[in-house]
Amino acid sequence: MSVEKRDPHTGYLTTGHDWNGIEELNTPVPKVIYICLGLAFAFALIYWLLMPAFPLGLTYTKGLLGVSQHSLIDADLQQAQTDQQTVTSKIATLSVDEVRADAGLMHYVRATAVPIFGDNCAACHGIDAKGGPGYPNLTDNSWLWGGDADAVLETLRVGVNDEQHDDTRVSQMLAFGRDGMLDRNALLSVVTYVQSLSKPDAGTVEAIGAGREVFAANCASCHGEKGAGSIELGAPDLTDSVWLYGGDTQSVFNTVYNGRTGVMPSWEARLSDVDRKILATYVLSLGEAGQ
Repeated sequence: MSVEKRDPHTGYLTTGHDWNGIEELNTPVPKVIYICLGLAFAFALIYWLLMPAFPLGLTYTKGLLGVSQHSLIDADLQQAQTDQQTVTSKIATLSVDEVRADAGLMHYVRATAVPIFGDNCAACHGIDAKGGPGYPNLTDNSWLWGGDADAVLETLRVGVNDEQHDDTRVSQMLAFGRDGMLDRNALLSVVTYVQSLSKPDAGTVEAIGAGREVFAANCASCHGEKGAGSIELGAPDLTDSVWLYGGDTQSVFNTVYNGRTGVMPSWEARLSDVDRKILATYVLSLGEAGQ
């Protein structure tokens, strides 16, 4: 409250409050504050009139402009769907190699394929697609059924040993030990020979020689005379140091003794043609990245 006493330096009245000899001035509020408050009030009033603002029970004021976040989102979603259809239609008409040659399409493929792979393939092949015991590594360019685009697309379509698909790829390794086709000495010698195909010092000359004879009589019909495998039969290449179930002596012995029958489901009924093409294109690009 003013006591009609003026500060001799500023000329402003004082309030009568004294703080250790310092008197409080009764200075007026700057005009710029009133101007700013007036502009803020005017803006708020105009905004309230033009835009959705006040709740009215089950609804709200729509505003003179009729702006709706729902309509904006619907428009964005519709545009995104249109853009997606344009890209997927283009992918559907091109070959996998043509898609891989288009940087723009590959950007879309990678963005789209990651969730498809994660939802359908990662449970077996791993989120990094590097597989594990019994599940192929998709980044190493070692393919049981062939690694060209047509082969990968067909594998995705029909699966491997999938009883639900009439055209499924079929592959089975016999249980040479469990079913009594080879005795223990023959099993050990053929294991030594198989390991020597990728590691020449795996055993003695005698053991490798004996194993070579066992291999020629029992294994070469699927894996080939030199053990290089067969993509027609899904028989692995035994010379490349890539092992689906492990390459140590015990793992190879278990494979020869008990046999193997890997299963991959058919994706024809679960994924569309375009999604399978996107997935195949993505998987093949992983092999390039792993080189």
